[in-house]
Amino acid sequence: MTEPAQSPRLEPGPVDEGTDAGEGDGKGIYWVLKNVLLGPPVRRVFRPKVEGAEHIPLTGPAIIASNHLSYADWIFMPLVVNRRVTFVAKSDYFVGGGLKGRFQRGFFKGTGQVPIDRTGGSASEGALKAGMKVLQRGELFGIYPEGTRSHDGKLYKGRTGVARLALEAKVPVIPCGVIGTDVVAPPGKVVASLASPTVKFGEPLDFSRYDGMEGDRLILRAVTDEIMYKIMELSGQEYVDLYATKAKELAGRAVTGAPKKVRKAE
Repeated sequence: MTEPAQSPRLEPGPVDEGTDAGEGDGKGIYWVLKNVLLGPPVRRVFRPKVEGAEHIPLTGPAIIASNHLSYADWIFMPLVVNRRVTFVAKSDYFVGGGLKGRFQRGFFKGTGQVPIDRTGGSASEGALKAGMKVLQRGELFGIYPEGTRSHDGKLYKGRTGVARLALEAKVPVIPCGVIGTDVVAPPGKVVASLASPTVKFGEPLDFSRYDGMEGDRLILRAVTDEIMYKIMELSGQEYVDLYATKAKELAGRAVTGAPKKVRKAE
């Protein structure tokens, strides 16, 4: 077993103990959920397997880029990592009403997740800024480059935000392949099977050779494609060179029989 990779390139900034949710708080609640309330029973029931955990740095910032098969991904992947992994979460989870809303709000705020409004045109920009703050604190930031869950188990083209964040923050990217969560919790179901999912981590990817090129779209695409290739190797998924959102749209039209949009002649 090799020594865990270190992340020496981005010095963690000072942590403000008085910041709002998503700005570094909630560590105590996160520890209780993971090690006392939620983690132990999930481990006993599902027995998740992990490979390559030694690739997670013991200290310092890094991006964990994973495939996305199920809502359960954000439970099982962080569960097998000794450090806290912060994701962006829909802002809806922080403003809901009723018993469910209060539970969601308390859970996401308590675990320090970052709220992001996904309805506006600046959603991706907001996610990048949130991720940068997490990395500047010297923490782990989790991201799903596909941008949404796969509807059919295939791996889809990655959005270049992960590359831009890696180059701007000057941190390594740890590819992650999650297997079997779509069997445990397929779309539309909370739990459908007690199968054991597997989480695989690859060696950290260093993109320091592209320093200063985060504004080059071709470089961002090349970096993203390299990350997605590593995720494909880990997950064993079939890769489709198409954005997941477009693939879902086409699949929906095929089911409903809706006609394809036709471009007007030049």
